[in-house]
Amino acid sequence: MSGPSGTLRAYQRTVEQQRRDDLILGHLPLVKHVIGRLLGDLPASADAENLESAGVLGLVEAASKYDPTRNAQFKTFAYLRIRGAIVDELRRNSPLPQHVLGRVALVRKAYRTLPHPITVEALVVATGLTEDEVADTLAAERFAKTTSWEQTAEPNALEPAAAAEPPEEEVERAEQAQQLAAAIEQLPQKERVAVTMYYQQDMRLKEIAAVMNLSVSRVSRLLSKALFELGELLRVQHRSVVVA
Repeated sequence: MSGPSGTLRAYQRTVEQQRRDDLILGHLPLVKHVIGRLLGDLPASADAENLESAGVLGLVEAASKYDPTRNAQFKTFAYLRIRGAIVDELRRNSPLPQHVLGRVALVRKAYRTLPHPITVEALVVATGLTEDEVADTLAAERFAKTTSWEQTAEPNALEPAAAAEPPEEEVERAEQAQQLAAAIEQLPQKERVAVTMYYQQDMRLKEIAAVMNLSVSRVSRLLSKALFELGELLRVQHRSVVVA
């Protein structure tokens, strides 16, 4: 016989499993929401069903690892896990075409030779590509890369933190948020509006496109351009602080 303690443990396991199941079922729409926010950046060859399956697995993992006493609200915690699982699946199964790899190499070579902060316009001049081609290359490179752009800002750098932080890290994050807000103000108006709606108002690319009267692909390129230039602005700010 297992006794009262065994019965209690079995009951606790049942309650915990029910809690995880409720979290998963209650947040399944979040998977489609994440895919919807990424839709404009995904290549036409992407298998939406595979990406959705990967997103669900990310949600299951989030529900299994979520600790309400340590982590932020579950939606924030799960969002990052789901997005990471979807991007990982995309990287594994959607290698870049050869002509895109050629553009990535061209843009990277130009990047290493230009003075900071580097702009998309400077990359256009240095590579001979059009602005749209550079923006598309930056977007494709973010999803398929295996090494960083020397710490160029990623979309995840603009997402809320998933876990509770010590006070000193919270202060540092607040300072970074102020720097980010100042950098966003330096963006051209259309890029600033797109970034604000995407990251602060949590709007999908299709919704932003409707508000701005632009195509989804154009909004995607605006965001790619804005993210790259934000990364450059923040890098220069960081270097100036370190030197000072």
